[in-house]
Amino acid sequence: MVDAAAPAQGSSGERVTEIEQSIRIDAPPERVWAYFTDPARLARWWGRAQADPRPGGALRVAMDGGPDPVMSGEFVELEPYERLVFTFGWEPAPEVPDIPPGGSRVEVELRPDGAGTVVTLRHSGLPATLRGETTDGWRTVLGRLANEAAAGDYEGDEVSR
Repeated sequence: MVDAAAPAQGSSGERVTEIEQSIRIDAPPERVWAYFTDPARLARWWGRAQADPRPGGALRVAMDGGPDPVMSGEFVELEPYERLVFTFGWEPAPEVPDIPPGGSRVEVELRPDGAGTVVTLRHSGLPATLRGETTDGWRTVLGRLANEAAAGDYEGDEVSR
């Protein structure tokens, strides 16, 4: 997995950052796409999910462990099997990061690589103080995604578009 981070200055003067991670998954883009857009598959690597994969559709993921944080955002762009963009933030709760629902942006690119897919994730608009925690979090869940998508239950299933 490849990690990168770039700090910047936000509109209110706070430091913001963008992180980027790439991972190769032993599954075709169509299968990986399904693991980002189908709630049952999202739950297998990220947490209990509600997903309406269309621009403006809700994306909500209840994480397991810790203070039981809930990620809340919405899909912004979807180019099946190639790219998706969604907003990202946390519903208010004790001990969860201070990013309001929809307060940051995640872009995911899927690039075919032989029989697999290279997934590049960029998370922007993050408070710089959360760079390390967010980098570690994405590294963990992307590793789970790689394992689940490679094992896959995709064959014969309808794919969300």
